[in-house]
Amino acid sequence: MAPPLLLLTDITLTLGGKPLLDGAGFGVSPGERLCLVGRNGSGKSTMLRIAAGELQADSGKRFLQPGTTVRYLPQEPDLTGFATTLDYVRAGLGPNDAEHRAPALLYELGLTGEEDPRRLSGGEARRAALARALAPAPDLLLLDEPTNHLDMPAIEWLERELAALPSAIVMISHDRRLLQTLSRSVVWLDRGVTRRLDQGFARFESWREEVLEQEERDAHKLDRQIAREEDWMRYGVTARRKRNVRRVGELAALRQARRDAVHNPQGLKLEASGTGLSGKLVAVAEGMSKSFDGRPIVSDLDLRVLRGDRLGIVGANGAGKTTLLRLLTGLEQPDSGKIQLGASLALVTLDQQRRSLDDDATLSDTLTGGGGDMVQVGTEKRHVIGYMKDFLFRPEQARTRVGVLSGGERARLMLACAMARPSNLLVLDEPTNDLDLETLDLLQEMLGAYPGTVLLVSHDRDFLDRVATSIVASSGGGAWTEYAGGYSDMVAQGGGLHGSAGEAVAGAGKRRMAPTAPKPAARKLSFKDKHALEQLPKQIAGYEADITRLRRVLADAGFYGRDPAGFARATEALAAAEAALAGAEERWLELEMLRDSVGG
Repeated sequence: MAPPLLLLTDITLTLGGKPLLDGAGFGVSPGERLCLVGRNGSGKSTMLRIAAGELQADSGKRFLQPGTTVRYLPQEPDLTGFATTLDYVRAGLGPNDAEHRAPALLYELGLTGEEDPRRLSGGEARRAALARALAPAPDLLLLDEPTNHLDMPAIEWLERELAALPSAIVMISHDRRLLQTLSRSVVWLDRGVTRRLDQGFARFESWREEVLEQEERDAHKLDRQIAREEDWMRYGVTARRKRNVRRVGELAALRQARRDAVHNPQGLKLEASGTGLSGKLVAVAEGMSKSFDGRPIVSDLDLRVLRGDRLGIVGANGAGKTTLLRLLTGLEQPDSGKIQLGASLALVTLDQQRRSLDDDATLSDTLTGGGGDMVQVGTEKRHVIGYMKDFLFRPEQARTRVGVLSGGERARLMLACAMARPSNLLVLDEPTNDLDLETLDLLQEMLGAYPGTVLLVSHDRDFLDRVATSIVASSGGGAWTEYAGGYSDMVAQGGGLHGSAGEAVAGAGKRRMAPTAPKPAARKLSFKDKHALEQLPKQIAGYEADITRLRRVLADAGFYGRDPAGFARATEALAAAEAALAGAEERWLELEMLRDSVGG
């Protein structure tokens, strides 16, 4: 094996009197693709800053192979002191780097190079910083949330660009699809220490469960107590995954209902609702058009949103996703055509800027409205501490000021506020920004249980696959096309966002899609796939029975003392059964999604 380009060993760091890193470390070899994962606040960005040499650890060693070129993409790039974006990118080039890469990458990312850094939006600054990091083609790339503020065409371009680079990469991201595509190893930062899995991210979540369950067994054997908060927040992952397995079947049924409604809209009428539900038709657009300064945003759109739909809206930045949301909720009126809203709508909006949060209020007061210790959640009252736990907050955070919360914590707080308000129409504009993977699972579970209708703008392809019943995609020139299913279903039906990121931003080079019925996917389930679908539930039940039996055996406090070798064999058998169960469930999920995308 080649010597590492970068090696961090026994890194410790204390922030605010609290140990953040406690003996953490990892190594990166030439060409290696590694993702750094962990919950919000676990220290991932801090670890990456130490790796980049921008932050000094309290103790431990950082070794960088002499002559290694490193480029670091922070979450909040600083462009001050540069006259143009091109000057900023060129400043990151070395003496032997190709200068043409700077303007070429800026163009690919939708920038001209002449922009004034002082007037850039967050997304534009992010694109310029990406160009600066990528232009030298360094030996080692350190990327902290590279997809933040990027639209879907830019994310797909970045995925292709990173895959083609010879550089070693260490990446922090909440974008599961990007991690699955690029990563070859995973470093998990948890409670100040790091664990490494030399497999891709696709294997990470089942491996994490195995590690945590083994920890739980070890703690039980040694008669240690695990705090209730950690037990729910960490060891509840398995239960959530089992609920998500069930959710795939429910989502398949919803998508089939949506597919039927798209092809057979007759007989639907606006009607009054009862018991807090909206009407069966939530919104009906007929020939709806909207333009700004002569530029078409929505052109002659016909669309029906039904009660219970989870409608994902996708497109490049500037395509008009937010405008379409405002039209569908009656906040904006069309120039021509009409939009009619259903009866008894109770709307709650979760916006990505989180403007409604008061930085000076405490977390508890934000949830309760300053009225005591109870939160009104729908028709019931809940104690604020219990409700906080549902959103992964610790009891001692109740009196914490909102202004000191991290970006991920603020996102969870907005989600908690939104879910507490009575509603039957939930509008989510980029809800996955700043959320860690466990919180994304929590959000997916909550949306799965939500009884109303969801309108969702997102650039997260995996999240759309897990949540959406249909996708409305921009195809340029104000044209929008609906596809039943999630993002992968849209691609299977011939849809997608094409062209480079720069072309998408400029509105050129994209394939125009006529508003016709989508083509069916060409691929069908093979005989082998169908047989596996029939057999996998039986296999899963068998594995679960084995796991239950082995756990019962290992729960015997005297087993290890009587038969250490037997205890070891039972432990190994349990680990093997759990790994087999995870593999069988993943295969079943994959086949169920395939069957849903091809309609059986």
